[in-house]
Amino acid sequence: MAIWVCGEALIDKISSGGQVREIPGGGPANTAHALARLAIKNEFIGGLSNDSYGQMMREQFVAAGVGLRFTPTHELPTCTANVTIAADGGASYRFLIDGTATFAYDEKNLPDFAGEEVDAIYFGTLATIVEPGASVLFEWMKRAVGKVPIIFDPNIRPSVLGDREQYQAAVARFLQISDVVKASTDDIGWLYPEMNEFEVAKSWLAHGVKLVVITRGEAGLVGITNEHMVEVPGVKVDVVDTVGAGDTVGAILAEGIRTHGLERALSAELSHILHRAVQASAITCSRQGAQPPYRNEL
Repeated sequence: MAIWVCGEALIDKISSGGQVREIPGGGPANTAHALARLAIKNEFIGGLSNDSYGQMMREQFVAAGVGLRFTPTHELPTCTANVTIAADGGASYRFLIDGTATFAYDEKNLPDFAGEEVDAIYFGTLATIVEPGASVLFEWMKRAVGKVPIIFDPNIRPSVLGDREQYQAAVARFLQISDVVKASTDDIGWLYPEMNEFEVAKSWLAHGVKLVVITRGEAGLVGITNEHMVEVPGVKVDVVDTVGAGDTVGAILAEGIRTHGLERALSAELSHILHRAVQASAITCSRQGAQPPYRNEL
């Protein structure tokens, strides 16, 4: 059994202190690496280039223990993201996307649910808005509804899709097939500026989502279901940068669902999972780049 992580693996070109570092990134790729550090078997479902960036990422996935059975190699370039780190550790992104291997999704490369064993599917970020790949993923994941827990991380990127109504429509489409949604207060604030986070969570639950987890940065996070709400305060830490913090939370949610099952993760184990997520994301924030904790650090 394994968790399937769907989305992009790209190169972050991080500008900080007058220097530029080239580091493998992408929200879903970060989540796959975080799961591997938790000793959770997972398969990354995406595209990698045969260029030097793609070869580097493939080598790092393999070294980390991330499965690549469903990750083909394409003769297309790797997507890159120019990342700027602000004084408070926050990150902003500008992407070069068109014609890259990163989003070259094709149904023939996606696994058959009938022939595979999977604990959960985790997906999100740019792969949910970059077409035609987003539609390919949606049609494929529809087959898993009611059979496999699906975790959606919209991880909003207005620099890629600045039309708010189009973005809302893209999110609404994937809400239809999702059991769990994780989003930040910034995500929600940009998507729905006229609504507060609890109104948004209620509307997502009305779509059929079973759990909404809202990350609040240093203020911690909150998990909301139709039955109850669990708020967890943040952990004090000297923030180096926030790259990968939300992706770490996503990995802990996936770990919790795999370990306890979806129903217990939504009820008896929810507080424990959310406290673990806050602790793990704080460790990630204390390090440069997306460096989530290993299991023995939690």
